[in-house]
Amino acid sequence: MKFLCVLSVLCGSIVSASALDREAFTFTQYGLDVRVEPEQQRLGVRGKITLRNDSDSPQKNLALQISSSLDWRSIQVDGEPAQFTTHEYTSDIDHTGALSEAIVALPHEVRPKDTVELDVGYEGVVPLDTTRLTRIGVPEDKAKHSDWDQISQAFTAVRGIGYVVWYPVATEAASLAEGNSVFETLRRWKARETEAKATITLSLPPLPGNAASPSVFCNGKMLRQDARGGSPRFPAVECSYGPLDLSAPAFAVGLYSLLDRQTVTIYHLPEHKASAEDYALATDLAVPLVTEWFGAPRQKAEVAELADPEAAPFESGNMLLTPLSGDDFRLYQLTAIHQLTHAAFFSPRPWIYEGLAHFAQGLEREQQSGRQAALDFMGLHRTAIADAEKALAAPSQNEAANESLINTGAEEFYRSKAMYVWWMLRDMVGEAALKGALSAYHADQDKEPAYVQRLIAAQSRRDLEWFFDDWVYRDRGLPDFRVESAYPRLTVNGGGIVSITIENLGDAGAEVPVTVRFEAGEITRRLEVHAKSKASVRIEVPSPPQEVKVNDGSVPESDMGNNTYKIEPLNH
Repeated sequence: MKFLCVLSVLCGSIVSASALDREAFTFTQYGLDVRVEPEQQRLGVRGKITLRNDSDSPQKNLALQISSSLDWRSIQVDGEPAQFTTHEYTSDIDHTGALSEAIVALPHEVRPKDTVELDVGYEGVVPLDTTRLTRIGVPEDKAKHSDWDQISQAFTAVRGIGYVVWYPVATEAASLAEGNSVFETLRRWKARETEAKATITLSLPPLPGNAASPSVFCNGKMLRQDARGGSPRFPAVECSYGPLDLSAPAFAVGLYSLLDRQTVTIYHLPEHKASAEDYALATDLAVPLVTEWFGAPRQKAEVAELADPEAAPFESGNMLLTPLSGDDFRLYQLTAIHQLTHAAFFSPRPWIYEGLAHFAQGLEREQQSGRQAALDFMGLHRTAIADAEKALAAPSQNEAANESLINTGAEEFYRSKAMYVWWMLRDMVGEAALKGALSAYHADQDKEPAYVQRLIAAQSRRDLEWFFDDWVYRDRGLPDFRVESAYPRLTVNGGGIVSITIENLGDAGAEVPVTVRFEAGEITRRLEVHAKSKASVRIEVPSPPQEVKVNDGSVPESDMGNNTYKIEPLNH
């Protein structure tokens, strides 16, 4: 009989877990005390979280998820221990490829829009773990440079949801093997956390009086950073976040040296002081361009060095985690311009916030080495965009067919494709109009998708509805331009006039440059060619034309192999 009772309880838990609406609740407030113990690779957390029922029905149960390398110790509601069961839940929003999920039975139903406050406690280890990447075929050596998060005596840096779930969340399962599943899950999470705030105190174990004091820092607003006096000392930092949809909490600990400049603070390994100074110089050089386009930086940039020289950089909020052991000053310039753009210009929309930071990198390349250098830099992103668009067009990806810039969670779109959108807008309306629109932008007034379109239209006095409809409000894929025909005729002065027809085989329109080349140079005109349409232009050149080319690389295309048309020599 006792066995049957136990079986009944377990079956009830399984049914509850399978029927649970994991995304019914929004986490609106975190207040966490986090103890980091590098020598033990350990993390211990105690604190309060507040959740709001954003579903349409009352909820009697809720899910709380942390990394599978952590264990739930206590969950209380209204000061009383709550009943909960735990199990491992497979999901690639954590580097281990799984979560430790607690299904909490609430003492009373939580009605829609009502909140519940929980006291939570959990602990465990955060070792380097590449499970989620290696199980989809990524080589171990490569995977560890991507999922480098860990707590250890030698190196401690931990990112948040999407890498390590070290603070409680609740999402449906996501798999890297299933297209954009992880990106879509993170997008839904961020959309729910637009008002969420967190205050997190990070501290280390007591240090003896003669021990070197490590730096403890985070990517939020650091309200207090100290090594509490006396012996033993408690290095600690208090961090504030809000909203969480833009800055997933992350932290780092290390015996760093500090380089503090007017525009940037750099935590670097002592042996890499020269590299830190190079990065600081790159930051200083980036300030004029950033200020010209986006205004003066509103906060200092922060950089923390990653110990692995091959680790993939990570940026969140005003903090950048990156290796500093190289000597590529050009890379520092690109990184610094990206970071300072974020410090100067804020938008709650990723395609604006991230797209402009990438656009600024193109501007920096153009300023340093000319337009072609900028186009070459942007071209490094073109294949990824085209591949992502092809994946959306595949039958198995029909559910993701609406990856518009205003909705997408895919980095290929809100970073790379958005960069091209801003570049195309500059080419279309001119620098003065675009700078004026950006100067007039106020994040708190951006309440609807057409807000930025109206700002640009007001400055340029151009109807941009068709462009935003093809590139921002909907995902119509990419254009595919070809020179359908080019009819030249010679003029009496020895030059020529070429009548050119451009066809767009794609589903997105654009204003594209059309260039006629001749022996002594080339002449370019811009032509608006809508989706599945043709448009014509006449270009006069001073000597016989030799070649027509559509698109200089400033517009991303699905196929750039059909952009050139050779003109046969003409008889006088």
